[in-house]
Amino acid sequence: MEIIDTWGPWLRHVLELAATLAFTLSGVMVAARSRLDAVGVYAVAFVAAFGGGTLRDLLLDQRPFFWVRHVEYLWGVLALTTAAMLFMRQRHFEPTEKIIQLPDALGLGLFAAVGVDVASAAGMPALVAVLMGVVTPVFGGVLRDIVCNEIPTAFRDHRPYALCAFLGGWVYLGMEALGAPEWATLSGTVAITAGLRILALWRDWRLPLWQVH
Repeated sequence: MEIIDTWGPWLRHVLELAATLAFTLSGVMVAARSRLDAVGVYAVAFVAAFGGGTLRDLLLDQRPFFWVRHVEYLWGVLALTTAAMLFMRQRHFEPTEKIIQLPDALGLGLFAAVGVDVASAAGMPALVAVLMGVVTPVFGGVLRDIVCNEIPTAFRDHRPYALCAFLGGWVYLGMEALGAPEWATLSGTVAITAGLRILALWRDWRLPLWQVH
């Protein structure tokens, strides 16, 4: 069991890198759809990839920020953004709303798991840890859309988004309380959060609108 539990920190690092790359890809697609130039695409990719995690680290007083501690994240974002732009240009790839949703949902699950895991490891109360699992994925996407002059997807499509991360955070804490190893807790949180978002898109589940009469 001790050997398996050592997978936890390693898996957190892998998940955070995967989440960073997933949101990088979503940022590139949104920027391309907005017809930005190359500098704009890089800027949006970086904001999407690092915005939520940076806010999390600020709120938890974690210094240096996660992307400063792991410079390979920066190189990964640069490489993926460059490759994605070249691919999209050569293949005349059209980034539709539907295509963007897949890396966005994957990044949501990955960053939600990392966010609650980091906060829990820092000894935060349960609700704070869950909210860090919401802030980490959602804020990056919100910044991405605002920079591209769009109403954030998290607020406008009315299908569960932040709610999926919120529920996933409680799954993490529940599995942790039951004594599940960290690798299983992280993997389960990713699967539940991303799975709920994909299911909501597939079934077109919508949250009730708030109407003032």
